[in-house]
Amino acid sequence: MRRIIPFFAAGALLAGCAHSGEQATEVPLGEKAQAALEKFEPVGTRSCINLRTVRSTRIADDTAIIYEVSGDRWFVNRPSGGRCSALQPGRALVTRLTTGNLCSVDIVRVIDPPSPMDYGSCALGPFIEYRKKK
Repeated sequence: MRRIIPFFAAGALLAGCAHSGEQATEVPLGEKAQAALEKFEPVGTRSCINLRTVRSTRIADDTAIIYEVSGDRWFVNRPSGGRCSALQPGRALVTRLTTGNLCSVDIVRVIDPPSPMDYGSCALGPFIEYRKKK
């Protein structure tokens, strides 16, 4: 009987992961992310971006990470599940990559740069490309 209990617990955990992914589109962008993107419009979606083309990265809020490629072209990543509480402005992202690409299947660690206190990890979602409105 003891072996059955972990099996059911694992099933419940997997069901929770699948459900959180379905809710990603239901979670609206946070106010800070919306404010940062007000002069931009979405133009497409990618599963990966090349980090060599990224000029800067910043955490808008717990709903969005902004990767600036140029002044008029950004990629915004919405964490899997729609939000990640570890994402807060002023914190830094740590990534381990085997290629030059950052993809929606990757997980980033969130740290406090001066300390480096670890706040946890966030699973990335798809990258939404934004262009400056004309």
